[in-house]
Amino acid sequence: MAKKIIFTGGGSAGHVTLNLALIPIFLQQGWNVTYIGSYNGIEKELVAKFENVKYIPILTGKLRRYFSWQNFIDMIKIPLGVLEAIWIVFKQKPDIVFSKGGFVSFPVVLAAKVNGVKCVMHESDVTPGLANKMSLPFVSKFFTTFEDTVKYVKDKSKVDCVGPVLSDRLKNGTKKSACQVCDFDEGKPVIMVIGGSLGAKSINDAIRKNLFKLLKKYQVIHICGKGQVDESIDKKGYKQFDYVSDELKDFMAAADVVISRAGSNSIFELLSLNKPMVLIPLSGASSRGEQMLNAKSFQNRGYCEIVADDKLCEDGLLLDTLDKVYKNREIYIENMKNSGFKATNNYELVEKIIKTDK
Repeated sequence: MAKKIIFTGGGSAGHVTLNLALIPIFLQQGWNVTYIGSYNGIEKELVAKFENVKYIPILTGKLRRYFSWQNFIDMIKIPLGVLEAIWIVFKQKPDIVFSKGGFVSFPVVLAAKVNGVKCVMHESDVTPGLANKMSLPFVSKFFTTFEDTVKYVKDKSKVDCVGPVLSDRLKNGTKKSACQVCDFDEGKPVIMVIGGSLGAKSINDAIRKNLFKLLKKYQVIHICGKGQVDESIDKKGYKQFDYVSDELKDFMAAADVVISRAGSNSIFELLSLNKPMVLIPLSGASSRGEQMLNAKSFQNRGYCEIVADDKLCEDGLLLDTLDKVYKNREIYIENMKNSGFKATNNYELVEKIIKTDK
């Protein structure tokens, strides 16, 4: 009988990307794969490409660190989601559960514990997210990207620092293909802007505000986030997408500089590709500050420059920073090449997950 694994994680692509890389390996090895996510999260759309993966939604409530009237509604949703997850895990009888975090994951981790199923979890950032922090007592193994994460974990025997886990999905792209898709001139510099899978209004607004000046020197690939494309803008050298998957490797190959949030998954992928960066971390007001820690770590090593989210509207700051990085891009590239950067291969992590089951 085939072994079974349940994946969970969602709310943003950062909580799904690693799962998408691991799922094909488990399928190749003959595992039965189920994914527990939310009803309307981005994970549902992304997992749909796997014909042999059963997607089961549960009720979810966002785990907020601030007051909101939605908290009262979510106080009802979360317990219901836990009950749903307990029943699903009981019926599926998986050998192991793998959680990538996000608010949908906690009910599933708790359900695994209730059903006596081993659960392992992965954290991309320096500090554990709220869902992962709540899940820690119930997991057998906690895989981390940063060694410093161990400082935030009481039971340090659970921690296994595997470093960034990257696939080869963004390698072997071509600038020519990207330029064909975007109708760009291959001889003109390309800037790629990534605001995250859910978009970033402040970044989108700043790019559009400065678009006239940007297009004098650069061509811009703008990944705006779901529902954030501005159909009223149609300019040569500016191409908008809400989200991309298959084309991303070509867009990366074309990009001379990438403007991005500072989520761990994204910036380590950019580091692996030696892409100079302008990072715009989420502010501490809208996050736990993990992106600023990530960005400063990269800036100190000479891989990027930082523009604070609340400074984006300052005249000339974003453009000046972009020009600085583009002008000195060879220095940033050389720093990245000399970084001694090592990542864990997807197959290596799969083996670690399987060993936890034994």
